[in-house]
Parts: sequence; structure tokens; C-alpha cells
Amino acid sequence: MVIIMLGAPGTGKGTVAGILTQKLGVPQVSTGDIFRKHIKEQTELGKLADKYISKGHLVPDDVTIDLVKSRLQEDDVKDGIILDGFPRTVVQAEALDKMLAEQGRKVDMVVNLTTPKEEIIERITNRRICSNPECKTIYNLILNPPKVEGICDKCGSELIQRKDDNRETVEARFENYLEVTSPLVEYYTKKGNLRTELVSKDINRLGKDVAEDIAKEF
Repeated sequence: MVIIMLGAPGTGKGTVAGILTQKLGVPQVSTGDIFRKHIKEQTELGKLADKYISKGHLVPDDVTIDLVKSRLQEDDVKDGIILDGFPRTVVQAEALDKMLAEQGRKVDMVVNLTTPKEEIIERITNRRICSNPECKTIYNLILNPPKVEGICDKCGSELIQRKDDNRETVEARFENYLEVTSPLVEYYTKKGNLRTELVSKDINRLGKDVAEDIAKEF
């Protein structure tokens, strides 16, 4: 079972992927997790990726593809994987199809989450994160506020706001996402495995609702 998560920042990819992981028993893996693991372990691929990340540059397709290929060969993803953050380009999507074919596998579903731009901005600018690195629980001042303002319900640590969780940055990330991802949406539409879901409070449909519906199909 291979599921890919697509969606602009703030659409709820993490929420959906997290619920699917619990219900389907397959790990959620993000490219960020893969990069951090290799960098921490000082592998050759990790050192190469770090050269770009440390300078604020995007990691080239060939390096990212090799990192994901390495991850797909590990035992914990033999029965399934939920990919978040990969592929980001058609080149990566084509490489993933080839990698999976070599293992006798394929992409079963691509979940494309969409949310109105203003709602995404509202969500992200109201996002707060637990400052405790062992907790990192995420709250939303509107949708999921803490019981005590500024304090994490789980561990009692202070809640903080990320520096880039502001309107200007969110708008830029949203537009960049649409530009980069639109070819991927077209690619998987042609493949016939794209499932687009509108996640919005206006229609009373949130990430958990989408996840529960998808889980029933596997």
C-alpha cells in the first residue's frame, strides 16, 4: 500500500496522514524526516543533502530520489508507506513509479487536499506549537485551542508561534505550492489514482473526516 499526500501548507496533510497511519498500520514518512535521519547519521547522501539545506537551497531531484529509494528498502515500509512531501516534481513522480515497479509495487492513491486560500492563512497564522521538543503538540487558536491560553495541555510547556507563520510568508508559500504542484496533479489525474478532497470549515469537512473515509477503502 502506497499513499501520497499532496496539499498546500495548512490543508491538514499531517492530520490525515497521522490518522491513516493509526488506522492502516503503515508509517508516515516525510522527506524532512528522511533528510534529518541521514544528516544525523552522517551518511554520504546525508552529507550531500546537508550542503544544500544548510544554505537554504532546495535539495536537487537526484539526491532526494536516492534518499527516498534508500528509505523504501527499509523493513518497516515493506507493507506500506504514506509519503508526505515526496514527490514534489514530475521528475520525482516518474522516479518513484520506477522504484516501486522494481519492487512489484505501485502508488495506490494520491490524496490531494485543497482548502480556500483565506482559510489556510487563518489556520496557519493561528497555529501554535508546544516549545517542548519532546512534545511538539500543535494547536490552533480557533479550531483546536489549548485549555489554558499559551500553555500545552499535554506537558504544560509554553506554546510558541513559528516565525514564518505570518500572512506574507503563507501567501508566498501557497502561490509557490500551486505553481510547483499543478503538474503533479495533472500527472496523477492521467494515472487515474488522484483523489481530490476539499477540506474546509465552510462545508464542515475537516482532515479527520477525509482520513476516516479513506481508511474504509483499504
